[in-house]
Amino acid sequence: MSHIFDWFFAQYNAVPTFIIVLELLGIGFGILSAWFSKQNNILIYPTGILSTAIFVYILAYYELLGDLVINAYYFSMSIYGWYVWTRKVDADHYTPITTTNSKEKKIALSIFIATLVFIYIIYEVFDKWTSWTAYVDTLTTAIFFVAMWLLARKKLENWIFLLLGNVISIPLYFYKGLIFTSFQFILFVIISIYGYRAWKKNINKPETSLIH
Repeated sequence: MSHIFDWFFAQYNAVPTFIIVLELLGIGFGILSAWFSKQNNILIYPTGILSTAIFVYILAYYELLGDLVINAYYFSMSIYGWYVWTRKVDADHYTPITTTNSKEKKIALSIFIATLVFIYIIYEVFDKWTSWTAYVDTLTTAIFFVAMWLLARKKLENWIFLLLGNVISIPLYFYKGLIFTSFQFILFVIISIYGYRAWKKNINKPETSLIH
């Protein structure tokens, strides 16, 4: 059994303890944020902001530019989402869960394409096309950008994009050496499935509370 643990966590041997502690903290807040998202609970945003702020620092340390951009973007989308979720549509009701209309689908496609171009430029400028992971990073970044925008807009389809991005991220982060983060994405896959089911039951239902 000890050999298995040694094999799993060998990549942490040269990593400073404070980075490992930060990663665990970021994961903890990230799991809380994902759970609150499933529950349609406004606490998704304060916990998510703390998680992404921590991971921006960690990813800068590892020089993982694509992942850093994802978390920096999520930080800004969290501020936007916090605003949308707390906006009232009338005197007593908040923004409800809905599905995407044709206009929003076009916006989502535009975000996906624009993100691919943007990340491509970043990797070109910093000469980061040194591994196959750079190409996967570009794809997952575009997927998560769309997912985060849909989440901020309280669209059911955000869970489909999150599920796809989370599945791809499990082996990707394991390969990069962020083992704990890879395990986190396994939990995110499970939460994505249950989150989709939970949100589907509440489409277009009036929201009278932000805490569920």
